[in-house]
Amino acid sequence: MASKEDQVKASHILIKHQGSRRKASWKDPDGRIISATTKEAAIERLRSIKEDIVTGKARFGEVAGRESDCSSAKRGGDLGPFGRGQMQKPFEEATFALKVGEISDIVETDSGVHIILRTG
Repeated sequence: MASKEDQVKASHILIKHQGSRRKASWKDPDGRIISATTKEAAIERLRSIKEDIVTGKARFGEVAGRESDCSSAKRGGDLGPFGRGQMQKPFEEATFALKVGEISDIVETDSGVHIILRTG
């Protein structure tokens, strides 16, 4: 069991694209939109979302609930606490590198592209 110091808590927004390992989500069960979305378009969309959050036009949890392709969207993107080795390596490394309250740059994984908010 990982100690509290070996864990982080985070929320994220995932945008899937045609290169994602699973081309379906709660928003797009047949994967039609995801299969037609390029990685570049997904990154651009995520950049726009991050800009809205950083400038105060939108709140992270609300946007995650509406835009994220992850099932965590129903919890405002909240993934809860996790330790090393529980998430894909790029996601883990980015989350552990953030300070609480910071939002990551675009993080690419096999699932798609993410922005991550470290919450604990």
